[in-house]
Amino acid sequence: MDALRLAPAAPPCAACPYLPPEAPLAMPVQSLRDGARAPVRFAAPAVAARRAFVLGTALLLSAIAAYQMYFVLAVGGLTTLEAAILVLFVVLFAWVAFSFASTLGGVIAMATRRTGAVEINPDAPLPAIESRTALLLPTYNEEPDRVFSRVQAVYESAAATGQEACFDVYILSDTTNPDIFVAEEAAFLALREHLGAPARVYYRHRPKNDAKKAGNIAEWLQRFGGHYAHMIVLDADSLMTGDTLVRLVAAMERHPGVGLIQTFPVMVNATTTFARVQQFAGRLYGPLIAYGLAWWHGADGNYWGHNAIIRVRAFAECAGLPALSGPRPIGGHILSHDFVEAALIRRGGWAVVMAPALGGSYEESPPSLTEYAARDRRWCQGNLQHMGVLPARGLHWVTRLHLATGIGAYVAAPLWLLFLFVGILISLQAQFIRPEYFPKTFTLYPQWPAQDPVRAAYVFAGTMALLLLPKLIGYLAMLADRARRKAFGGAIRAFFSMLAETLISGLIAPIMMLIQSASVLAILSGRDSGWQAQRRDDGTLPLRAVMRRYGWHTAFGLLLALAAYEVSYSLFAWMTPVIAGLILAVPLVQWTANPQTGLKLRRMKLLLTPEESQPPEVLERANALIAEFAGSDRRPAVERLFSDPALLAAHRAMLPQMAARQPGEIDVARVVAFAKLEDCISLQQAIQLLTRAEMMALLMDAHGLDRLAALDRAVPALKNVK
Repeated sequence: MDALRLAPAAPPCAACPYLPPEAPLAMPVQSLRDGARAPVRFAAPAVAARRAFVLGTALLLSAIAAYQMYFVLAVGGLTTLEAAILVLFVVLFAWVAFSFASTLGGVIAMATRRTGAVEINPDAPLPAIESRTALLLPTYNEEPDRVFSRVQAVYESAAATGQEACFDVYILSDTTNPDIFVAEEAAFLALREHLGAPARVYYRHRPKNDAKKAGNIAEWLQRFGGHYAHMIVLDADSLMTGDTLVRLVAAMERHPGVGLIQTFPVMVNATTTFARVQQFAGRLYGPLIAYGLAWWHGADGNYWGHNAIIRVRAFAECAGLPALSGPRPIGGHILSHDFVEAALIRRGGWAVVMAPALGGSYEESPPSLTEYAARDRRWCQGNLQHMGVLPARGLHWVTRLHLATGIGAYVAAPLWLLFLFVGILISLQAQFIRPEYFPKTFTLYPQWPAQDPVRAAYVFAGTMALLLLPKLIGYLAMLADRARRKAFGGAIRAFFSMLAETLISGLIAPIMMLIQSASVLAILSGRDSGWQAQRRDDGTLPLRAVMRRYGWHTAFGLLLALAAYEVSYSLFAWMTPVIAGLILAVPLVQWTANPQTGLKLRRMKLLLTPEESQPPEVLERANALIAEFAGSDRRPAVERLFSDPALLAAHRAMLPQMAARQPGEIDVARVVAFAKLEDCISLQQAIQLLTRAEMMALLMDAHGLDRLAALDRAVPALKNVK
């Protein structure tokens, strides 16, 4: 550990002046079939009683709901369809009850100020730290101006604490777009020049993005992890204050048995209505959820993949991800790697905890339902892959519960859809088999209907109460804090914001039900989700594209409305919330993706959050830098390279780190690119002829650069001949 204490900056790597010397760290691939739980290094006190409260409350509420629903359906005896809908109802209600019980745990945690296993007081004097920590920012085809502006803002915030020497920053690029790749290098050089010589900021690009983000982090750790005691993983849209960075490191130093501390990132920078709804909901209700999770998870918490500090030793020893057996999309590299990494770290005896009270941790929301759905489909595939992880040996039962709830989050959508279908079938059954209240045959009692509508109304009201009460509790908790109440725009505006969020989220919910149901079906049928870059600001699409993507949701809603109306008017009325969201899918998606409507709501101080009322310094600085660098050089990669000798020299200096290939390995894109160059007489012709993959292959190859440079020099020579 002494070797990882604060040390002067290391000399640059001999092979590349833009990276430190390598300090390899072994990261063995873990087995899911073999393995035993290691002795616990850190345990949370009193957590058993908290878990008993949450699980007991969820079970009790579910039992009451099941009992009441049984009597709703069993008036004349359970039919097969009624038995099916009873089972579906109990499963879906248990999901809601579990979330509600966890929220109640959050109320207790906030009231008692007992947040979890590791207490970090954000108001205490800033501690001094000694250990070395790497800030890792993986990026994949993101806008370099935004990425490097955030890096600069975070670094400057760390410098403001006076302890920036404890932190090294790595931009870990998996970018496959050649224009973005060269722009990243240019932004990196500009950042280093701006920060000056003492700054420890490094850039590394992988030639192949094997295993996606998890592989990116693992490759860094196996090359440079030996330098550091901890790593703080950020996303391309993440921000963290220097104060938070220092407190996280200090907490790890105080608790040597802790392997990971997850912060609670709040959403910022939302412009569209969709993003502002997500941002408001996360800010008003999210703390209750976060406190609740920390309260009963204890040392068996989870990892969300970013804005968390991780002990390098624990991660290297325990979190080497295996490839799952079988073909993709269920087999292969694990996409939702964070849950599994947390599970393996905990299996290794290290604590995984959450620090919801810390603050100073930020992220952004997708700007539209379309962008959210694209990311959600990837998460859906990753979470369904957890079915292959659940049986792993040595996992803690709470860890298995995390994995199961992650799977359930997506399985719930097709179950909800099936619940609706079975409900329609039961109504059809009741429509064609009418009850006889007073049959001709003498009986002491009349023959009552098959369902009890009054009791059904009570069950419905109870279910809606469990869904909406957490929102009301979050609102009341905000009212109790004068500063927060003002930051949300005041009690009245916050109340109308809550109503607007509930209405918009309620309309979006059935659309997401169909999207997630389709995703589950597609993944289970063998369709891979892929990995696409995210749009961060404007989520608008042409109306024709929106109609093509969401027209089937509208058609399904119309069919559902027609079927419900034909069965009975009361069924149609009960299904109106679902039907309305589906029928309005196209205008709703179009309206919520428009930044102008979101900004109008902000000017009205609706869906306002504290970070908008009083923006933190790191956020203001990052946004100012993004605005300053917006619209920078957008020329094609090779044009930019050959017009800037310093950039070209730096690019060549980084080539040894980018061109590693196994002996005998054939790079098809490189071979084709060289073949195409034979027919090119100018650089412009090469730019037009080469695909992105082929251009990337040339940019990462010294001989390829030479061939492109020859074409660049050939243009003036051709002009002279003419």
